[in-house]
Amino acid sequence: MTAAMAHGGNETGSPALLPTDSRRTSTREPWQQELADAVRDPAVLCRRLGLPVELVDPARQAARLFPLLVPESFLARMRPGDLTDPLLRQVLPLGTEAENAPGFVADPVGDDAAHLAPGLLQKYAGRALLITTGACAVHCRYCFRRHYPYGEEPRTLADWEPAFRALEADDSLHEVLLSGGDPLTLSDRRLTDLVARLEQIPHLTRLRLHTRLPIVLPSRVTPGLIDLLQQTRLTPIVVVHANHPQELTGDCAEAVRLLVRSGITTLNQAVLLQGVNDKADTLAALSERLIDLGVLPYYLHQLDRVQGASHFEVAEGVGLALIAELRRRLPGYAVPQYVRELPGAAHKTPVGSLLKVGR
Repeated sequence: MTAAMAHGGNETGSPALLPTDSRRTSTREPWQQELADAVRDPAVLCRRLGLPVELVDPARQAARLFPLLVPESFLARMRPGDLTDPLLRQVLPLGTEAENAPGFVADPVGDDAAHLAPGLLQKYAGRALLITTGACAVHCRYCFRRHYPYGEEPRTLADWEPAFRALEADDSLHEVLLSGGDPLTLSDRRLTDLVARLEQIPHLTRLRLHTRLPIVLPSRVTPGLIDLLQQTRLTPIVVVHANHPQELTGDCAEAVRLLVRSGITTLNQAVLLQGVNDKADTLAALSERLIDLGVLPYYLHQLDRVQGASHFEVAEGVGLALIAELRRRLPGYAVPQYVRELPGAAHKTPVGSLLKVGR
């Protein structure tokens, strides 16, 4: 399976699982059209940002391993001509992705061992996760599921019945997480059908969506989506993913405010990334920007050691020092938990519990 197949079945970015309606009708929602128009060619990305042409061939080679995908809204927040731009760094394919760095593997978080049923993972008590789609609206180069076999997961609502029956059989489960890929690449109709089926499981009380779309494709936060989240009997929680304060501007800020002001609990998780947010000033500005928008900083993840992402890794001792500095600068509610995911662990593991500063 190619990387393009793993992330949506083709190079258009359309989901392979529970697909949106955009390919089945002539009418698309604006966000679906924006996703269809996203930049997929490194040459186009370099030309649009005024980057050196010498980057194109190495970027194209890396994109054969894991395709490039950048929506226009996210591209518009990048600084032209700046190779150090923190948003560009998150999406630009690099030749270093082909290196086999020691300790970096295809499944760094133990997804394969956590399968309860096709498309259903459980790692922690009380909640389980549905891999709703293989598609995203942006391909982050540090993605911990960049090698995930999405093509082996369910493709229609009927195919999901074994997963739903597994959820029904365990009344200790109270929360279901929609993940992927990104669950908001599904159309409102597909999401409504999925949520309606989950609502039939009486012991489920919470619905959590892990999504990058409000950040990179803000037009996805539609009135229909807000209505769905407000009307479900399940308590909705939206976890967005912003790594740098530069992401939280313009239409993105408006979309996030809409979620928050609609009464939907909204949290943020970030990944500590070299050259993106590995400075105290940047992390403090990110937390303050999130708080000002009404979003609680939730997690700062130590990089999952996935093949192709070793150039993003920051030493844990550096991360601990950064968190210590955030505690000095910010109120407690603005300091995210610094964690890493260990395969087989019963919960996210605080990095400070494993390593002392300076070791």
